Amino acid sequence: MPLVLWVLCGAARAASYPPPVEGDFVIADFHFASGESLPQLRIHYRTLGKPRSDAHGVVRNAVLIMHGTGGSGASLVRSEFAGELFGPGQPLDANRYFIVLPDGLGHGRSSKPSDGLRARFPHYGYHDMVQAQYLLLTQGLKVNHARLVMGTSMGAMHTWLWGEQHPQFMDALMPLASLPIQVAGRNRAWRHTIIEAIRNDPEWKGGDYQSEPAALRTAIAMLWLMSSNPVLRQQEAPTLEQADTVLDTYIETGLSSTDANDLMYALAASRDYDPGPALERIEAPLLAINSADDLINPPELGILEREVKRVPHGRAILIPYSDKTHGHGSHTYAVLWKPYLEELLRSPER
Repeated sequence: MPLVLWVLCGAARAASYPPPVEGDFVIADFHFASGESLPQLRIHYRTLGKPRSDAHGVVRNAVLIMHGTGGSGASLVRSEFAGELFGPGQPLDANRYFIVLPDGLGHGRSSKPSDGLRARFPHYGYHDMVQAQYLLLTQGLKVNHARLVMGTSMGAMHTWLWGEQHPQFMDALMPLASLPIQVAGRNRAWRHTIIEAIRNDPEWKGGDYQSEPAALRTAIAMLWLMSSNPVLRQQEAPTLEQADTVLDTYIETGLSSTDANDLMYALAASRDYDPGPALERIEAPLLAINSADDLINPPELGILEREVKRVPHGRAILIPYSDKTHGHGSHTYAVLWKPYLEELLRSPER
């Protein structure tokens, strides 16, 4: 399909679903697993559609979708994702479902270090993020049950935790681009590299910098390296000069929207992620989807296929490499996996 036509089709799909409604939910006296607390924790969110309850007051059409590290709910309101899922007749038609897209704790327009506390902001982990999401749904939006809980990358890791911590809350689970084990190996190494680069930069000044430390450039370059896949990177940067230009442009764009403390906190938050010991607690049908060209969760490790067998109703799908996959970023290209989502949604309500 010609590029111009593809763009026009994407715009048409994007226009077919209603615009998100945005809001903020403020949690009073939020206590973190670290022992720290905030008198007020703000969680920003976007919703599409309206909640519908059955005769017993149980919400039956809520869908929670969680974004990746450094992103926000807005990163999912795009043609590749929302344009394939939220329109009329699509798998998560906003006329049928109540779709909730939160900005995770420490991300987007939710409370985060760059709001003012900087490195004095509480050191949150994934368990804190899931707890904030749970309070948003149950107290803020009055959602007492979810038809589906799903997420991309970091949001996928949160999906595993949701299944363990609130096993009867949802009908189905769908983590996209994740592994159900403690962050280790290369996945930990690239995160540790970024965290240490920022922390050891004299310009960081213990988090109280007036301008972004130079190490943020290295951090953003590392994000470029770990996303997408080598073939696409070679296509967009086929010569030495073009490679330098593409990377420099990516870094400059990232510098305009990235705060070093926010990024460091977001990457460090994965330190308490370890769903492995409790996988048997997951009750809802779970469909985990990874792609074969994912550098962060490489299939040759065999971890997902091994561990998903411990989930009572768990299954894993590996999307093969093709000219349509995007490495780790395949999680946002719904055209690759939405038939599996449609299949999962045929599982009965619980």
